[in-house]
Order: sequence, then C-alpha cells, then structure tokens
Amino acid sequence: MTEEEMIVCRCEEVSYEELLQTATKYNCSPRELKLRTRAGMGYCGGRTCRGMVDTVASTIKAQERTQISLKYQPPIRPITFGDLGRQDK
Repeated sequence: MTEEEMIVCRCEEVSYEELLQTATKYNCSPRELKLRTRAGMGYCGGRTCRGMVDTVASTIKAQERTQISLKYQPPIRPITFGDLGRQDK
C-alpha cells in the first residue's frame, strides 16, 4: 500500500490521495474539504482524521484562513429508526 492509498478517514473510507486531489482542485479550507470528501463526518465525528484533514487543507490553501481547524463534535449514542418513530400507547 502506498501513501496515497492510505485511508485517512476510516468511517467514510476517504484516502489520503482523495484528500490531496480535492484540496488541490478546489483550493479548500478545512471545512470545505470535509464537506466535499465527507472525511470527519462519520460515526467517530472526526476524532481520528480531523488533524490530517486540517493539515492537508493548510498545506494546499495559500490564502489566509479564518477557520483554524475543524470543530470537534463528539458522537452521540445512535438509535434505530424503530426507536425514533415508536409511539407508546
């Protein structure tokens, strides 16, 4: 496995190469890179990949950034659709 094939976001299966290509093509901020690739939007809420997404975006984007890093949002406990729509009688 090469560096480019390395999976950065395990939850959304986003590779390092995909992050680099997207950041280069669109000159992304960290937030925009997250939205375009879904890296950091999985079950863990970016705990494992947030730093790498920030790093890739900051090395590619030459403009002054107003957003320093991605917001940390811890995951909440998932529930099933059945529990969500259940009505107690």
